[in-house]
Amino acid sequence: MQDYYGQTMTGSYFSAPRMGTGATFLPPLESTMQASYKSYAPPFIVSQSLNLPWKPSVYYRGANKLSPLSQSAPVANPSILMRDDAVYRVPPMLPSNRTALFSKYTPTEWFKSNNTNYRTSDFTRSAAQRLRDENVRIAHDTDAKTFKNQHESSKNLGQRMSDINFWKSELHKEIDEMQKEINDVAAWKQRTEHALRETEGPLAIAQECLFNREKRQGIDLVNDAVEKELLKEVDTIKRSQDQLRKMIDRQSAQLSMNRAALHELEKDTADKWRSLNIDGKCHQLHNNSEGLAYFRGVEGVDNTVSVPESWAKFTNDNLLRSQRERNASRGLRGDVDSVLQETANDMWTQYNTSNVAFQGRVAETLDARNNIQAHLAKVLQEINEMENNISMMRKALQDKNAPLQVAQSRLDSRTRRPNVELCRDQPQHRLVREVSEIYETVDILQNRLRAGEAALQELVRTKTTLEHDLSVKNNSLFIDKEKCMGVRRTYPTTTKLAAYRQGP
Repeated sequence: MQDYYGQTMTGSYFSAPRMGTGATFLPPLESTMQASYKSYAPPFIVSQSLNLPWKPSVYYRGANKLSPLSQSAPVANPSILMRDDAVYRVPPMLPSNRTALFSKYTPTEWFKSNNTNYRTSDFTRSAAQRLRDENVRIAHDTDAKTFKNQHESSKNLGQRMSDINFWKSELHKEIDEMQKEINDVAAWKQRTEHALRETEGPLAIAQECLFNREKRQGIDLVNDAVEKELLKEVDTIKRSQDQLRKMIDRQSAQLSMNRAALHELEKDTADKWRSLNIDGKCHQLHNNSEGLAYFRGVEGVDNTVSVPESWAKFTNDNLLRSQRERNASRGLRGDVDSVLQETANDMWTQYNTSNVAFQGRVAETLDARNNIQAHLAKVLQEINEMENNISMMRKALQDKNAPLQVAQSRLDSRTRRPNVELCRDQPQHRLVREVSEIYETVDILQNRLRAGEAALQELVRTKTTLEHDLSVKNNSLFIDKEKCMGVRRTYPTTTKLAAYRQGP
């Protein structure tokens, strides 16, 4: 419930809650702040046109009729109430109204409230200004820091590109050197192969002399000095061929190692070329570049596989490996040249020794027909069994082709596994071991096959010797002097045996 309180004639009547005793009531800060900026009409003037239950005209009329409230107060001159201006007078104040006057704010409180609002305003504005200044400073600092970070990132990218260009130039130099070395080794390999082909003539000559001399009959079929020297010549030629084949194998292996090193260099160069293009594009990016986009969480992705030290070590290891292979290739070429000279000299020395023995054997004639028939039958039987054995060995070799193709196909397919999936796992070890075992098996079978073929050849030669010994006894001197010495005149020179015409 609300009560209505009166004021002086310059005031208006208002409705307000009953004030508590003993406490000072201040309006909220917001309403006070707003009131300080509002402009009102002259204060406390109430229009009488308002149709309110407490408008002054009603109250005044009640006062004019001497309400009980007005009669309770003593009146010195009652006739004064009948005057015209009595209608506009405020009725005497009751004790309750007088008490309400003491519940209002004092001027001191009013000034104190204003001062409080002023101080609050100053403090709030100062805090806001400090916040604005701090925000401006932070904005400038963050802009400078962002620009600095971007500049440092661009600088690091540029330095990285310089490092990549340095290693790429070193790789290109080494690639050129390795390519030249591969060409040199290939040329020396061709020279060695040509020298190996040149030994086929002397070997054929020596073997042909042996075959021809096996045609001697009777006592002429002896293991004389000529035959020994011819066999020694065959052994010398075959030993030279073995040395040349080993050199060819070594050169083939060295070529494989050189090409493998070259492949690593080219692969490393291609990777650095791609990395250089990527870093170049990154280095050219700026805040106004086209194609910029957000990649959320990319800063948390770490799929790197190396650090700058291991990255540089990887390329350096490739370069060192290539240099080692090139040094090994140079040493191998020196060994090949020595072997070519040694084999040519050995074969030519033995050729001259054989010729001397031939000349000493021309005047000698011996008969060696004892037990030819019995031995010839045994040789024929052994030839048949050896041919069957050779056929069996060839079939065994042919049976190893399919397992070898399966294992190598598996290995070849597994080399196409991507990235880190290219793992040397247990299947890889087993496949490599399987291929090695098949190769070892094939080598064993081939060696046995070659041994069988050599044995068969020896059997055939023995058979031929026995058959010829039975039929060509009288032309032994013709064989040694005319036929054998005639064909040996086509023996190649040392220059051809060393294959100097095919040299690099």
